[in-house]
Amino acid sequence: MPTVLIADDEPAIRRTLREILEFEGYAIEEAADGDEALDKARAGVDLVLLDIKMPKRDGMEVLQALHDAESTVPVVMISGHGTVETAVEATQLGAVDFLEKPPDLNRLLVTVRGALDRGQLRVENTRLKQVVRDAGTSDLTPIVGDSPAIARIQQTVARVAPSEARVLITGEPGTGKELVARHLHAQSSRADGPLVEVNCAAIPSELIESELFGHEKGAFTGATKQRIGKFEQADGGTLFLDEIGDMSLDAQAKVLRALQENRITRVGGDRSISVDVRVVAATNRDLLQQVDEKRFREDLYHRLSVILIHVPPLRERRGDIPDIAGYILRQVMRRNGMADKSFAGDALDRLRHQEWRGNVRELRNVVERLLILSDGDEITAADVERYVVPSGSGSSAGGLIDRYDSLFEFRDQAEKLFIERKLTENDWNVSATAELIGIQRSHLYNKLKDLNIERPE
Repeated sequence: MPTVLIADDEPAIRRTLREILEFEGYAIEEAADGDEALDKARAGVDLVLLDIKMPKRDGMEVLQALHDAESTVPVVMISGHGTVETAVEATQLGAVDFLEKPPDLNRLLVTVRGALDRGQLRVENTRLKQVVRDAGTSDLTPIVGDSPAIARIQQTVARVAPSEARVLITGEPGTGKELVARHLHAQSSRADGPLVEVNCAAIPSELIESELFGHEKGAFTGATKQRIGKFEQADGGTLFLDEIGDMSLDAQAKVLRALQENRITRVGGDRSISVDVRVVAATNRDLLQQVDEKRFREDLYHRLSVILIHVPPLRERRGDIPDIAGYILRQVMRRNGMADKSFAGDALDRLRHQEWRGNVRELRNVVERLLILSDGDEITAADVERYVVPSGSGSSAGGLIDRYDSLFEFRDQAEKLFIERKLTENDWNVSATAELIGIQRSHLYNKLKDLNIERPE
């Protein structure tokens, strides 16, 4: 529910606007003077309806202060005696619209909706700019931690990356196998070439061949144009085959041939295409066991596993958890433009003793949850107890009940937490998660969109 701040020194105007906007479903804050308006706007609202003539500070001074602070909150000026010059000045300071008193009902509602939409665009634009700045100042997320296991991984990557050797990365879901693959690429002689990532578990078996090798127009029903596959896209760079243990035997045979010959043929084509690709693969499965069970080709296994790198789960390197949690906290705060927070020592100690079945991916979700839901400028052990729950405990639901008064907000947040946990447990395999929780895959995709659930990087 968007919150609108009505800043006007006339009680009758505030009351009228409140009645109209509350009827339309908006939450309302009020301010009777410029100082109060500025304080409440800074505290966090979604839109400000700002009168020009007010005591202490007038509306233009409040608007100037918000402009100087680079605030993204949209402001609509309202006045009983505005001039063209005032309207132009307000626009230059960032006001999104100008209403005359008494405001027409329809014009008011259209303006409020439009201003809220523009405010959302401003926020998204700010976030995108921050992402671009991050990309420019930091090429790659570091491998965080100083445990012996992490030190060995860093040393192995530094030694292996400059070679052309194929690498097989193993580890449980969420341990950071993709990150290791990116470091291998970034430290290689192919760093200027593309890094193309393929999640083999997320692609239906009937489409994996087309995804990897591409297809010609008319190769099958629905192939309305030519498609360039991942091998060709990765030419001159690195192809990362994630969860390769989920690939069908038929697709495995074709990948093996591509690795042997450094050539591929598009589906429906008859021309052999040369490719220069370094393959890095990853899996959370025991491939040797799958070889014994005839579910993975032994010759492909040996082709892929020239170098083996195992990424241990968090429970085997609990000493790294404070550093990882701190890094994630700073990253999320920066990307979302949130106020600074830090972890109390007892909170980090509590996090160290969690199970972390989803490993670093689960830790990222938990840190973001704590950042959003905790009060104050420090995340405490009480916050961890309240919002981070071992499986089977009821404290998460209790925390949500205390946090929300609205049934709909509680339902959405509880549903979001449940889906995120199940996705983490299934390594973000949407099809497997949908089957596990008993809904259709298309329904789950809709839920991900509605609840703004995104796979962590």
